[in-house]
Amino acid sequence: MVSFIDYDEGSMSTGSICRIFVTGATGFIGSKLMERLQGEGYMPTALIRRGEESSPGRVPYIEGDPGKPGPWQSEVKKFDAVINLAGSSIFRRWTQEAKREILESRLSSTRNVVDAILASGRSIPLLNASGVGYYGFHDDEELDEGDRPGRNFIADLARQWEDEAKRVSTGGSRVAFCRFGIVLGRGGGAMEKMTKAARWGVGAPLGNGRQWFSWIHEEDLSRAFLFLLGHEGIVGPVNFTSPHPIRNVELMETMREVMGRRAVVPRVPAILLRLIYLEFSTVFLKGQRVRPGILSGNGFQFRFPHIDQAIADLIALRGSPKPRNQADAIYRLAIGPEQSEQFT
Repeated sequence: MVSFIDYDEGSMSTGSICRIFVTGATGFIGSKLMERLQGEGYMPTALIRRGEESSPGRVPYIEGDPGKPGPWQSEVKKFDAVINLAGSSIFRRWTQEAKREILESRLSSTRNVVDAILASGRSIPLLNASGVGYYGFHDDEELDEGDRPGRNFIADLARQWEDEAKRVSTGGSRVAFCRFGIVLGRGGGAMEKMTKAARWGVGAPLGNGRQWFSWIHEEDLSRAFLFLLGHEGIVGPVNFTSPHPIRNVELMETMREVMGRRAVVPRVPAILLRLIYLEFSTVFLKGQRVRPGILSGNGFQFRFPHIDQAIADLIALRGSPKPRNQADAIYRLAIGPEQSEQFT
């Protein structure tokens, strides 16, 4: 079943690209992007599953599952561009079953989106999510969009994801691979866990703390999408990262300084993260030093290029249940307070 709500004619953008089809629109990144698109005069439409709440505000939607072919695909031809954010969260323990779900959710949704664009017979730009995990893990080497993919699960995931999206170019459509760094934003993601860590006194470096942390503020990420919509000459990989990556130890120091807290444990042991998160722990314990070569080279201006600016903007000292002790704090940060209550 497809449910489609049109915008009022008076709300139409005057730009050449105005109607935007968005998958993954109700997620941590997607919901913020929908608000930004609306605020800038675009007309975004969300693809949502049956029973799923649409993003905030009066947002038109189409009902359908991006992971499955369906009637929603015939609606894609009505749009001027597609932003594909659909995919199962990677922020969990990477069991074999979880890894299969993470991979298949991205490949199937992207395959279906690309098939819909190709079937439209039109040239419809596709901005497809990806990640800086594409490059694999590195030490101090600086990486840009021209560097080769790494050799691990997260790198293979990004490479296959981009290969699936690349098919859309066979029909003459422009495609950009939006390689996200760690997105810092309100109400979820890495920022929520880091804020709790600092508040509870375990805002200490992870492992040795020397791993690089390539990040981007939620506002700059949304603005980067709008930038790509307006720059039709940009194709291929685009790093969505701040121009100033930092080491993990510097990140946690900044968190504590902004919040006025100190760490009561010197470091979070790597072995503890490996036990809790399995292979996903490598995302925290290793990293990449990534630069936004394409964005910066084309004149994109970051509003939050430095980590202290970003954290100061995002921090909101709201109350949360205090852990019983330091071990409980680390455990609850790892699996979430709701789940931890099941084991107490």
